[in-house]
Amino acid sequence: MGRSAVDAPRLLRSLRRALATAGDPVDAKAMQAYMRSRMPFHGVHAEETRRRAREVFSGVQFTTPAEWRATLVALWDGARFREERYAVVTLARSYVSDPFQTPRALPVFEHLIVTGAWWDLVDEIAIKCVGPLLLQHPREVAGVMREWSLSSDLWKRRTAIICQVGAKERTDVALLADCIGPSIRSKEFFLRKAIGWSLRQYARTDPSWVRRFVAGHPTMSPLSRREALRHL
Repeated sequence: MGRSAVDAPRLLRSLRRALATAGDPVDAKAMQAYMRSRMPFHGVHAEETRRRAREVFSGVQFTTPAEWRATLVALWDGARFREERYAVVTLARSYVSDPFQTPRALPVFEHLIVTGAWWDLVDEIAIKCVGPLLLQHPREVAGVMREWSLSSDLWKRRTAIICQVGAKERTDVALLADCIGPSIRSKEFFLRKAIGWSLRQYARTDPSWVRRFVAGHPTMSPLSRREALRHL
């Protein structure tokens, strides 16, 4: 007999029970207030959330890319607590997801980014999911990042800017410049901060390039400039 399809609702119920068991109501209120989240928390801290997620997802296997994509979206959309969405990102980064890390995964990550719409979710997806995908498939993913950098959606723009954080010498500086460019004059805090962060991180690898880039963009916001040059 063939293996049955992944039962996303059952998986989500198991995840919710595991997180609820580990939760602390006092921490839950504090975490929700800190994150300014309308979605409540169980009150489980990051490392424990990842551990519980790995336990719940340990037996999961996907047979097709379509099944993988549908399961991630169903778990994400069905989440009622924020840690459940953190757990979905853990699943997306796990070894069982490795076979499906192709440019065809980008619509899934786009859905998570647009509906997550806050830095704690978006930054993890941008750097830990989209970033590795860019390194594996540079031509295809770079084109999409350039499109996202022009998007009306703030979080897609932020993703395009920060997805290479941590890439070090593998950073595509032309892509970095292209993704920063459309937001260089933005008044959005999260875009200004993203520009500064991405440049500050790359300055650890090539400080001269960052100095030249900042000097060549006098319209860059003081926040972005300060963050970019912080360690120089």
